[in-house]
Amino acid sequence: MTGRLTTHVLDISIGKPAYGVQVELWLAGSDNHFECLKTSSTNEDGRLNQPLLAGESMKRGIYEIRFHVGDYFRNRGTSLGDPSFLDCVPIRFGISDPASHYHVPLLISPGGYSTYRGS
Repeated sequence: MTGRLTTHVLDISIGKPAYGVQVELWLAGSDNHFECLKTSSTNEDGRLNQPLLAGESMKRGIYEIRFHVGDYFRNRGTSLGDPSFLDCVPIRFGISDPASHYHVPLLISPGGYSTYRGS
């Protein structure tokens, strides 16, 4: 099995997958400048239709997934305040074994979030 990087987003305020969350994958360069590698949106299951990285595109390094949760909540009609407490949630992590599966889920509500290395 080749390595891959996947994610999903769950809206714990309603107990359902978060549909339509814009997700960006960024890679840190040697000068700590980040380059955007991919942009996608979550589907009805709160997942992306394809892995963020897979196979040969999986490389050791420091990555960041940016989840645009403020837009998601505004599109649902959730009152967030101005400015909203959460807008873009960045999760920075390292890939040390490109042959492994890295899963970075995000659990969200208008007032907080949680993540972990999933399977």
